[in-house]
Amino acid sequence: MQLFVTSLNSGSNGNCYYIGNEDEAILIDAGISCRETEKRMKRLGLSMEKVKAIFVSHEHSDHIRGIAGICKKWKLPVYITPWTLKGAKLSTTYENYQPFQAYEPVTIGDFSITAFPKYHDASDPHSFIVSSGELTVGVFTDIGAPCEHVIQHFGLCHAIFLEANYDEEMLSNGRYPYFLKQRIRGGKGHLSNQQALHLFLSCRAPFLSHVFLSHLSKDNNCPELVHSLFSQHADGTEVVVASRFEETPLYTIQAQEEKGMAIA
Repeated sequence: MQLFVTSLNSGSNGNCYYIGNEDEAILIDAGISCRETEKRMKRLGLSMEKVKAIFVSHEHSDHIRGIAGICKKWKLPVYITPWTLKGAKLSTTYENYQPFQAYEPVTIGDFSITAFPKYHDASDPHSFIVSSGELTVGVFTDIGAPCEHVIQHFGLCHAIFLEANYDEEMLSNGRYPYFLKQRIRGGKGHLSNQQALHLFLSCRAPFLSHVFLSHLSKDNNCPELVHSLFSQHADGTEVVVASRFEETPLYTIQAQEEKGMAIA
């Protein structure tokens, strides 16, 4: 059993994460255009024809911007809670919205997708774990603080998209107004590098093969800085920084005895 994962984009300008196997895949969020999603997947040797569903974490525009275009062309089911759908102000004429409930797994082919609540300043925000066979991938971004739901599921994962949004010193000394700084670090905004590192060190499983550092701030973080911070403590886990400008390579996630590697 193996899974293929990539970040197609990660940041305040758009978020979209691909998790698939040989036959099918899902997207977590669709924050870039349909054309850009297709273009980036094609560069990785992937096809939208394998994508069977989109799961939406919350209604902020950087997570839903591409949904209308993708749905118009590909007619995919969009799993979204009623409160998130209302907040997203998406077209109500689309007939393929599917509600989900926290802790009630959704089956898509060989995948089981389980959502659970998170701390974020949105109507009804959720994180996800995506399982197929013995492998589990977590998507833990846009988290103001590591709640018990995140802590409970972190140790189940063979690979994780983990928010590392800001460096505390860069945010404090940066150009953002005070109210925005407080929103980011106020418990329902985003995780700092140090918060993410603490979660990584205290909750990761021994079989965690990849951590994708995600949703980095353009102004308040530095890819080299956070990569260096995590690499010092990686202990065999591959550290990947998800870009806000392009897709990551496509990574193969396997059982611990067959560590994953980049294949594109």
